[in-house]
Amino acid sequence: MTTDSSTPPPTPRPREALGAAFRTTRWTQVGRAKADSEEGRQALADLCEAYYEPVAAFLRCELRDADAARELAHEFFAHLLGGDALANADRERGKFRSYLLGAVKHFSSQHRRAARRLKRGGEAECVSLNDTDAGEARSVADAGLTPDTAFDRQWALTVMARAFEALRLECAAEGREAFFLLVKPWLTGEAARGDQAAVAADCGMNPAALKVAVHRMKKRFRQAVKAEVAGTLDDPGHVEAEMSALFTALGR
Repeated sequence: MTTDSSTPPPTPRPREALGAAFRTTRWTQVGRAKADSEEGRQALADLCEAYYEPVAAFLRCELRDADAARELAHEFFAHLLGGDALANADRERGKFRSYLLGAVKHFSSQHRRAARRLKRGGEAECVSLNDTDAGEARSVADAGLTPDTAFDRQWALTVMARAFEALRLECAAEGREAFFLLVKPWLTGEAARGDQAAVAADCGMNPAALKVAVHRMKKRFRQAVKAEVAGTLDDPGHVEAEMSALFTALGR
């Protein structure tokens, strides 16, 4: 799935070792974001930076217009950054994914109602957010998906990207970033098994040793994904179910 070229995906901030990375969960960040303090504002900005793409994917599918979706996504996060929209957010509701999806649905619905009121009142000439001018419409990568499915799929891609970055940072701290970049195609499923011989030679390893190293890196990557997912839940016992749901979303 591709993202809009004018909005590069956010780069996660350097974090601690994977095992400790998400003891501070997304719900913890929501709690901090409610505070009128510099820490609160930073926590809220981090949440918005991390999850812009899933929100934009939802709106692209709903509006069928990439430019309008990007504009409304910016408005949504400006709404979060500028007010008390998170005041009633409650971690007891469960998944942060579900909370954010519900929040953007509510925001989009309010936006449509406001547009209709303006149109009826004659205060502005409004075009329905669901209308698309054939001459200006963009082809979007989410075509054929429902807005909810597009959101979940991009959420899964965001989780994977952040897990990759966490693992890259960990490998860099160990002086093994170059090796991580060489074997990354096997973590993403983009490399053929036969390519390992050339990579093994580049690493000064025999193919059998490289195979073991790749297996270990895959295990570490899964741990990184698990840590990322765990940070979005109120109950760590739901991690495996959430991971299964995300991998299902990636297959759509």
